[in-house]
Amino acid sequence: MRTQYRLGIDAGGTFTDFILADKKGELQIFKVLSTPTEPTKAIKNGLALITEETGLTAQEIVSNSDLCINGTTVGLNALITHNGAKAGLIATKGHEDSIEIRLGHKEDGYRYDPEYPPATMLVPRNLRRGIRERVISDGTVYTPLNEDDVRDACRHFLAEGVESVAISFVWSVLHTEHETRAAEIVREMMPDVRLTVGSQLYPQVREYTRTSTAIVNAYLAPILQRYVEAIDAYFRELGSQHPVRYFQSNGGLALGKVVSDQSVYAINSGPASAPQAALDVGAPWGEKNIITCDMGGTSFDITLTKDGQANVNKNIDFLRYRIGIPMIQVETLGAGGGSIGWIDSMGLMQMGPQSAGSEPGPACYGQGGENPTTTDANLTMGYLNADGLVGGRLPLDVKNARGAIQSKIADPLGISIEKAAYGMFTIVNNNMVNAIRRVSVERGYDPRDFVLMGAGGATGAHITALAREMGISKVLISKLASGLCAYGQIISDVKYNYMAPAPIRLEGAPAAAKLDSLFSGLEERGLKDLAGDGFAEDRISVRRSLDMRYVGQVHECTVEIDQFDVTEARLEDIKAAFHTRHKELYTYDEPNSDVEVVNVESTIAGHVDKPDRMKIAPGLGAESALKGTRPMVFSAEGITQDAPVYDGSAMGAGDTLSGPAVIEEVTTTIVVEPGWTVNLHESGVYLLTSDAAEA
Repeated sequence: MRTQYRLGIDAGGTFTDFILADKKGELQIFKVLSTPTEPTKAIKNGLALITEETGLTAQEIVSNSDLCINGTTVGLNALITHNGAKAGLIATKGHEDSIEIRLGHKEDGYRYDPEYPPATMLVPRNLRRGIRERVISDGTVYTPLNEDDVRDACRHFLAEGVESVAISFVWSVLHTEHETRAAEIVREMMPDVRLTVGSQLYPQVREYTRTSTAIVNAYLAPILQRYVEAIDAYFRELGSQHPVRYFQSNGGLALGKVVSDQSVYAINSGPASAPQAALDVGAPWGEKNIITCDMGGTSFDITLTKDGQANVNKNIDFLRYRIGIPMIQVETLGAGGGSIGWIDSMGLMQMGPQSAGSEPGPACYGQGGENPTTTDANLTMGYLNADGLVGGRLPLDVKNARGAIQSKIADPLGISIEKAAYGMFTIVNNNMVNAIRRVSVERGYDPRDFVLMGAGGATGAHITALAREMGISKVLISKLASGLCAYGQIISDVKYNYMAPAPIRLEGAPAAAKLDSLFSGLEERGLKDLAGDGFAEDRISVRRSLDMRYVGQVHECTVEIDQFDVTEARLEDIKAAFHTRHKELYTYDEPNSDVEVVNVESTIAGHVDKPDRMKIAPGLGAESALKGTRPMVFSAEGITQDAPVYDGSAMGAGDTLSGPAVIEEVTTTIVVEPGWTVNLHESGVYLLTSDAAEA
């Protein structure tokens, strides 16, 4: 049952975004600077801003909200900065170093580079303890569990001040008793420690992936637990009638307890909601092939949706750590509004990945930043209003911006400040284009078959330049673009993934019965969990997938199937789906080869009511929103030209204009390059089309 409000909060590296929706369909966006060292402070500041703008107190909003949803970068930041918990590993003796051996894998691009440093181990060697026990590949016990070894490990961890423990044994997914008993001993001897059991967190075949996933979870669990407890307590103080939901990397919502226990699911919490938001924004045009670009102050995130489905990755190396659980594929690079421009040892201009963040921020923020950033370049080129960002709450200092560019870029290169600014703009765009190619071209997709969606506060200044470079002729930018991920959160469903190992060759009735039993068991658990979460059966849906391969292959691919009774006859349908998927991925299939399953998974979703889409009144013509002109730079020569500036809040449905121009929304600025036409749709979305494509 919808109550008065729904609140979405997306905490980024530089800004924290708030989307407030009410029953009437009105959507409002608010933005405050993030407080990385004290994440709850940004939420308090944001609610204070909402009170100032609307007159509603934080208590009124929260106590009358059916859902308060939080997407956070707490886990991601801890992993990036290696500032997680002190964790220990309990592993099968002789396998303590599997996370360091990494299956002999070296990252692509560095395979033959002897100087490339090894990944930092989240659990150092002295905190990895081998336990005498062994289960073999058919699930039988070869060596019983030595409980004294587990107790010795606990005593060592207590002496070392370990606050989180991961347990991962060889073939534990086929015989869980050893891990279960080890966990009981750890809980008995270390009652205050956070505990991650590999066969429970990630019950899938592949020891290295399972161990690495468990370690990442253990490394983040105390951090996320403290964060969740602080957020939950704060919202209870405000009178929340419902538990806070947290956004997960799998694209769904979860309760705080789930996020605390399964912290690895919160790593890409923020940007994982972008595909859901993009599909909603593109719905009036029936767009289902969308590349979403989210440029904030610190990073640039790209997600791709094909035929209405977001790319989901499993078993990937994320920040150099293997993670097995399903995650919305998000390509991230250090290219944000705070990306710092610098000159390398060869005298070439570079942008990022270093970022000025929100503290001290770009030079133009006037908070002590001395390095030139993307935001300083955009201000210098006339794209941004010197009166300030976020509706003037963050004034910008043009003199500081120009001074930083002159001293660090222009003078060393012997060029004008305007040329240097446009060079910075071009380089950061090229970095982003390369990242877009990684999620499209390198995965077999032609980006020209997609719409480019702008998200994040800084993307609007670059979106037509990015589309031009990619050959994309159609761009969509919502008035809510700078908070698009927060919007995606309030229209997303609760979602949990349930997994089981299934080393089964797809032949005969016993194989069919085993698969049917596994899926039924997983889905029974999921339905029970979501029923306990308040969802009626008619509000729950199930999606199934299998990790499959030809017998003898080393790697498997994920195949989605419908929910049905798995009989011997239906095994042929599953094999046909695998052959089709294999051909899509690798350009060939082997219909006469035997097929086997490795793992199975059921994704259970509880569907929440969606707020109404934004609707704006018809406009009086773009001319009525004209604020004036500003000198702007649109070429590498650095020559300025006067271009019109429009007040986005004064534009209405049907208003049309042509570039060059700038549209200033409260929380974002849209730069329309020459050769582009803009039309504002009644859903509050700007449709930008390339004049060259129309010709």
